[in-house]
Amino acid sequence: MSDTRTSLATQAFAPSSFTHEPIQANSAAGFADDFSAVLEDNGGHRSTIGCVIPAYNEEESIAEVIEALLKQTRVPDVIHVVVNNTSDATVKIASEYSGPHEITTDLGEQFTEVFVHDIGKNPDKKVGALNYGYSLVEGYDYLLGVDGDTIADKQAVEYLESEAVADSRIGGISAIYSIDDRPIKGTIAKFLIAGQRTQFAAFNLQNLLRGRNMAVLGGQFSIFSTHALREAMRQNHQNSPWVRDSEVEDSLLSLQIKSAGYLTKISPYARANVGGMTTLSGYDAQQVKWTYGAIELMWPGQRGDTKGQPLHPNLRLRWLENFGMLTNLFVRVAFVTLLAGSLSINAFVFSPWWLIPSGMAILLNVRIARTMKDSNSRDVLFAATFLPAEMFMWVRLSHFVRSWSRFFSRKKVDNWAMQAKAEKGGGLGHWTPLIVLIAVAIAMTIVWILIGPMAQSTILWIGWPIVGVVTVLQTLGMFFKLVRRYHGYKV
Repeated sequence: MSDTRTSLATQAFAPSSFTHEPIQANSAAGFADDFSAVLEDNGGHRSTIGCVIPAYNEEESIAEVIEALLKQTRVPDVIHVVVNNTSDATVKIASEYSGPHEITTDLGEQFTEVFVHDIGKNPDKKVGALNYGYSLVEGYDYLLGVDGDTIADKQAVEYLESEAVADSRIGGISAIYSIDDRPIKGTIAKFLIAGQRTQFAAFNLQNLLRGRNMAVLGGQFSIFSTHALREAMRQNHQNSPWVRDSEVEDSLLSLQIKSAGYLTKISPYARANVGGMTTLSGYDAQQVKWTYGAIELMWPGQRGDTKGQPLHPNLRLRWLENFGMLTNLFVRVAFVTLLAGSLSINAFVFSPWWLIPSGMAILLNVRIARTMKDSNSRDVLFAATFLPAEMFMWVRLSHFVRSWSRFFSRKKVDNWAMQAKAEKGGGLGHWTPLIVLIAVAIAMTIVWILIGPMAQSTILWIGWPIVGVVTVLQTLGMFFKLVRRYHGYKV
């Protein structure tokens, strides 16, 4: 299937030196000519697609990622694997696929060429790799960004290209993401993957139901119009599409593309499986990085080099998500606190009305699980048995609290480095919310004992109605989501 010839570019990378001219590799003569030849060889296509795969320690998945691209019904015209800061065998494995490939698909004979670039130590990590790749494919009509652990369905590129070509207003379009849970082993890992599958499904469904307007063109598997990228760069006075001063480079670029007058969409057909987090520490670090970066985009004013854009249309869903998480946090903490206080003075009276919110949550979770294209019994059980979904919500709440606490503390940290450390098994920060919760519970217990019966009764008399009203409103919100038409979408 592949020529064993290796086209491997190795050179140091400094983002500040970027220009709009294609980068030529130092270690392979005629490299730029090879790129031009690949471009000229594709006159039969309605458009040209240059694929960029930023890869960091992806030895376990990079082969499958490249093979999935080579098996596409619409094969990208060129595939650049940009390896950065790697310490494993990613370069060696990827290089086995380098060279030209002639492929017969349902759409006819196609040609592509795979290039592998080891750019060595790169301080800007994934952002630097993406911008390096952009400099190589900016002459193409579209840039296809693929993460080093994303396995695409065989028609994914065809679907994305067809819609992008059909509507010149589209600046970028994303596939529907999920996680393949079949290879997952271990109780904790299965629990986390089930939760993440539900989380992806809910997010994808929200975007599909909002006119298929995608808030975030995720780097996992999205296609970008290079014309839209150039316009976004021009309007924001940037030398490259992705900037290094944002924790969520894909969200910021999506905002910039939208502000440049283009549409950001999600395809109802293109699908890809991404790599999920199988440890608590890894999942915590990833979610804190994403949430923290999103907060910087949402918050008014200026923090560092990231300009807050609170009223941007792509951020409305972000605001709703954070408000929903705040409501979930308040209801749960307040309910547990008031329940403990009521039981301590024998003042609690059970009412079956309190079962309605839990029942509504179960029904909504089950419906979302059933909208998954590859829904299985584990997804349905995760939603229907209540306890797993409730535990996962508490895990997500810990990320929510950590992210906002870090933001308000104004402490600058390298969230990319922290995520990489967590994925390798390092770091204990994910236990911080639990420790704080225990400390607060102990302090509240002491205060509760000291304030006396009259004050205790007053707190309960005021607290329960407040929690009741918020819970009723939250339950109504879940009900409207439950009865909303999904228009046949499968996520």
